[in-house]
Amino acid sequence: MSERARVTELTYYPVKGCAGITVPEARITPDGLPHDRAYVIVDEAGELRWQWGDPGLALIIPHSVGQRGELTLRAPDRDDLRVAGKEESREVTDLPGQPYGAVDQGEAAAAWVTGVLGRPSRLLRVRKTPGGTAANHSRLHVVSRASLDRLNGHLTERGVAPLPVNRFRPNIVVDGWDTPHTEDTAARLSVGSTELALTELTVRCAITMVDQETGRRAGPEPLRTLADYRKAQDGIVFGAYFTVVREGKVTVGDGVEVVEAVDV
Repeated sequence: MSERARVTELTYYPVKGCAGITVPEARITPDGLPHDRAYVIVDEAGELRWQWGDPGLALIIPHSVGQRGELTLRAPDRDDLRVAGKEESREVTDLPGQPYGAVDQGEAAAAWVTGVLGRPSRLLRVRKTPGGTAANHSRLHVVSRASLDRLNGHLTERGVAPLPVNRFRPNIVVDGWDTPHTEDTAARLSVGSTELALTELTVRCAITMVDQETGRRAGPEPLRTLADYRKAQDGIVFGAYFTVVREGKVTVGDGVEVVEAVDV
């Protein structure tokens, strides 16, 4: 296994389905990256909005998140939205299919996200639980450049322009592995001063066909090409989810080591 592997990108997504914030370093806790998927946007029925149904989510850009969860959002042709990140309110909604709750951030926030998406929507802050949040299940999403390079090589053969890594919305991007999809077989990873354990491969959906820069559907890639060589029992896979087994600090440039491989 290559000793050159390093963290090259570190990104968290304060609002599930929206743009991320890339940082040079972060403290990783058992809940994952601070503020990752701490907020969600739902429809009138309380169902989560997601990018294939609402690709305009990609154009909602978190600008800053305060220590107490205060959030500033930006979007094209809109004034900034600032919310206090309130955690206690009578407006607590159960997330669909989840035993957790979320706190509605009020009418001004609802009007703002409704205006951006063009459909009635509300902004909720997910209530933390000992096991993480309903939105991210304490998972870190890892994608390697070697995996992306292999995909882009196949796309080039088809006359398709290469895709950026943000199509896959990773938390941690690793560069330097010689073998594509090393993340699939890394039972344990040492990243900076943390240690991560593999939980499952990431089954990809139509969100990967949304251009993250324009907020528009741009299919059929990458799913069409990935289906040729990355189809597993549960679907098309690319990248992997990890849980935190030893918390610590991760900085861009930190080494990444496979300390235990999957026994196959």
